[in-house]
Amino acid sequence: MSYLTLKTLHILSMVLLFGTGLGSAYYKWMADRSRQLAHIAVTNRHVVLADWCFTMPTVIFQPISGVAMAYLADIPLATPWIAISLGLYCLAGICWLPVVWLQVRMQNLAAAARESESPLPQTYWQMARWWFWLGVPAFTSMVAVVALMVFKHVPGVAP
Repeated sequence: MSYLTLKTLHILSMVLLFGTGLGSAYYKWMADRSRQLAHIAVTNRHVVLADWCFTMPTVIFQPISGVAMAYLADIPLATPWIAISLGLYCLAGICWLPVVWLQVRMQNLAAAARESESPLPQTYWQMARWWFWLGVPAFTSMVAVVALMVFKHVPGVAP
């Protein structure tokens, strides 16, 4: 695979990762704010599905394609913008893994509450707060990774 093809796929993958994450977070947050159980249950189901269909593949593809591009361009992984990007990506991942678990649990709690026609338990709202606050460093890290990718210094290329 050529460098430019890999770079194009890497960028498209990042757009998909970033867009799905931000879109899912927005819709879930707004559904929770509505306090409408049916809306919350359906949105949680869709957020979990979006994570498995879109986020998970891009989460895997991003570091593989990034490392492959560095290899093809003969840029050491210890290059500061790459090393920092990888560190921030790991930080986002450390935050994202519990978020996935929380999303699945919240989906199950919302579905059970809807089925039994009972209100969401307090546990759901505690998890929603954790979900939100874990998203802050994950999202901030991903914004920084994108900025590093865009503003990186490439030898032989004028800034």
